[in-house]
Amino acid sequence: MSTYVYAITASSHPALPDGMGGVGEPPMPVRILKEGDLAAIVSESPEGLRPKRRDLLAHQNVLAEAGAAGSVLPMRFGSVAPDDATVTGVLAERATHYKERLQALDGKVEYNVKASHVEEAVLHRVMAESPELRALAEANRTSGGGSYDDKIRLGEMVAAAVKAKEAEDAGEVQRLLAPVTDAVSVGPESTGWLVNVSFLVDRGTAEDFLAAVERARQSLAHVELRVNGPLPPYSFVEPGPAEPAGTTAGADAGAE
Repeated sequence: MSTYVYAITASSHPALPDGMGGVGEPPMPVRILKEGDLAAIVSESPEGLRPKRRDLLAHQNVLAEAGAAGSVLPMRFGSVAPDDATVTGVLAERATHYKERLQALDGKVEYNVKASHVEEAVLHRVMAESPELRALAEANRTSGGGSYDDKIRLGEMVAAAVKAKEAEDAGEVQRLLAPVTDAVSVGPESTGWLVNVSFLVDRGTAEDFLAAVERARQSLAHVELRVNGPLPPYSFVEPGPAEPAGTTAGADAGAE
């Protein structure tokens, strides 16, 4: 049976509670694989693993328990290796990297921030900022709505202005939040979001980060910000010892 990997940690990491269960039905017993100064928190991997709520919560529970006892490198949900030997082999091969990451991520958490435009508000914003758009809209209004070509032209200009505003606001969100974080990881683009960024934050300064988010909300009233966290620092492990078998990964693991 293949090996499911929850996290990488130091071999000196405190033991997990006896009888702790992980993914699977019934829950697979969680165990520790050691290789030199490193260890992997693993279990057997059930057949046909999918990102169901029960297994997502089991994965997160193992990480929460392990993370409460010391620094861990969290693996994405669905990280599966062919067998134990593959896991320990990767630990040996990547030892320097993993030890550096464990030190760098000690006491750190991840906040994922997604941003989207409030449609009506951003339209008001681009019209207010463009005399040309206002003039064309007014000309169309006074002429009874304008010709078909005039309407098409206005629509294309508004769409272009909103597109440019997306790029501008994406950069502004990062500019406002990055100074109170330790690292930034830009996530994959996805439909509906102009920003999908994860920030590495020291647990002790998390309130400062959240305060910066509130200031950003006030500064960018036409932008809706969604914050998910604190999370294990998934986006800052790079890379793990196995490929995710499911569709939920990274900062979205455990998101609503």
